[in-house]
Amino acid sequence: MDIRRRNNVTVTGNPQGRAVVLAHGFGCDQNMWRLTVPALAEDHRVVLFDYVGSGASDLSAFREDRYASLEGYARDVVEVCEALDLRDAVFVGHSVSAMVGVLAAAAAPERIGALVMVAPSPRYIDDEDYRGGFSAEDIDELLDSLESNYLGWSAAMAPMIMGNPERPELGDELTRSFCATDPDMARVFARTTFLSDSRDDLRTVAVPTLVLECAQDLIAPREVGAFVHRAIPGSELVTLDATGHCPQLSAPEATNAAITGFLAGSR
Repeated sequence: MDIRRRNNVTVTGNPQGRAVVLAHGFGCDQNMWRLTVPALAEDHRVVLFDYVGSGASDLSAFREDRYASLEGYARDVVEVCEALDLRDAVFVGHSVSAMVGVLAAAAAPERIGALVMVAPSPRYIDDEDYRGGFSAEDIDELLDSLESNYLGWSAAMAPMIMGNPERPELGDELTRSFCATDPDMARVFARTTFLSDSRDDLRTVAVPTLVLECAQDLIAPREVGAFVHRAIPGSELVTLDATGHCPQLSAPEATNAAITGFLAGSR
């Protein structure tokens, strides 16, 4: 299979620079990084892609059994890195992709040499002394709503996830992105995302890691960022002055400054 076509791989920036792989979250595609690419392109080889089922990926490659776990998405990442023969790349994962990056780095340590986790969450459901932000009943209701009326769910949830009522155009953009995703494939990705528990996987991280959290985030509250930071020895935690779950769009300057600063120090 042509991996580049399967995942709609785009490569830009400095071909001599260290590779930076930008990975989108649920319901999105590589366009979510359009405000980040210019900040990286001069010094880095920037790799963007769409997960199968998202954006302009090859939908015929979708297999529910593969993408019913985060390992399936991590295999996509490893195969993209192999297809481009990337080595010591920096993987920048937004939301659920932060955990995908953890799995990919463990599976192919020669390919991924550093992680940037943007608004990560290893588990969305509260558990004893762990606060993920949602009860099990919340997630069941969310998934039931998504499966019964995906377009309606998208219109209601996207502005809440974006979290910037003073900038409704951002919520509208995320709604369009959600609605452009095949509902059946979105259902699988949503269950994989919101029912995942990757807390134990954090202990496998052995590369320099930056954890970026937002000051106010409905999807990944600050307790989650603190948990991820504590679980990864030597990681760096930066709290962005941003509201919502997509700081690369709502606060691009602060997000880009944090990422480029980390890249400069992790060479």
